[in-house]
Amino acid sequence: MGSSEERVVAVIMVGGPTKGTRFRPLSLNVPKPLFPLAGQPMVHHPISACRNIPNLVQIYLIGFYEEREFALYVSSISHELRVPVRYLREDKPHGSAGGLYSFRDHIMEESPSHIVLLNCDVCCSFPLEAMLGAHKSYGGIGTMLVIKVSAESASQFGELVADLETKELLHYTEKPETFVSNLINCGVYIFTPEIFSAIEDVFKQRKERANLRRVSSFEALLSATKALPADFVRLDQDILSPLAGKKQLYTFETLDFWEQIKTPGMSLRCSGLYLCQYRHTSPQLLASGDGTKKATITGDVYIHPSAKVHPSAKIGPNVSISANARIGAGVRLISCIILDDVEIMENAVVIRSIVGWKSTIGKWSRVQGEGDYNAKLGITILGEAVDVEDEVVVINSVVLPNKTLTVSVQEEIIL
Repeated sequence: MGSSEERVVAVIMVGGPTKGTRFRPLSLNVPKPLFPLAGQPMVHHPISACRNIPNLVQIYLIGFYEEREFALYVSSISHELRVPVRYLREDKPHGSAGGLYSFRDHIMEESPSHIVLLNCDVCCSFPLEAMLGAHKSYGGIGTMLVIKVSAESASQFGELVADLETKELLHYTEKPETFVSNLINCGVYIFTPEIFSAIEDVFKQRKERANLRRVSSFEALLSATKALPADFVRLDQDILSPLAGKKQLYTFETLDFWEQIKTPGMSLRCSGLYLCQYRHTSPQLLASGDGTKKATITGDVYIHPSAKVHPSAKIGPNVSISANARIGAGVRLISCIILDDVEIMENAVVIRSIVGWKSTIGKWSRVQGEGDYNAKLGITILGEAVDVEDEVVVINSVVLPNKTLTVSVQEEIIL
């Protein structure tokens, strides 16, 4: 598929069940990477971006979910994109660099000249082709995507300092206590295979330190409780920080959107960002309608072909409606994700909310969040098979699966 001189392998880190706890109750039903944003699984967006990389020969998903949870998706996406996609299961968490290293033999099977590494919970435009071109011109072993953010939010991420002219990474620190820079790491990288030597050096250094350590039994016990497992290597602290300032790592700044998808609230925001991007990348996925034969559509809206939407409904902006959903007469939907097999009855209103699989919202009911995507109760979330009865109002609340709401609730977590 690629030339013999240049081949590119993409690796997407998808995490595992223990990493999706902040995504509950939505991750109770589906692995977080397969939760739909803008009508497509979360992991579909970085996979789709990888398709634009010249000479791409393989995409690997690395995580510690059960293989059966990804088997159907991997098969369908490989067929759809005509690029081999394979899921590799870690026996346990090894860290972002350790996970990459543990599957180095698989990754190097195609003798790639470059390895693209992405995190599944990153939402951005993934300018991978331009980034690869810049990486080749820099001549280092790695290039990371970076973005400028406000000084107030920078400390939540990996802050870095780069040379303004050469773009070399000069300094990197993960979530510093004091302000370093408003330039942050986006979690998207391009490496040469030399990255494996850098990771191997970390293993060797740890082994040497362990052999040289001569401390009392009490001190040894203290250090052992703080130490990471020998095979757990973090890309940021263990690789990026030590290599900064050594003409090995470089940066590529994006001026486009970027977010991390850590919570259900952020998934709603990111679904809207991807819907907006469809205007340029996949306009055929966006719905249209003026209220005559089809529902009135405002802004960016995705409607699955199997969903049934009444012509008198008003949908948008930022709405995603999944398979077999039924949207009744007079319904108003704004900034929401409607999942499979949901029924929303006549004249109901859903605003800044996620409605879980097989849920029902009764006539004249209202499900609404205030829209603070980072707050615990900033949007309303209905888990699977939640029944909101007629004329019930649900505001800024999280409802776990299989509950029936007969009275209105506000700012509550319904267990």
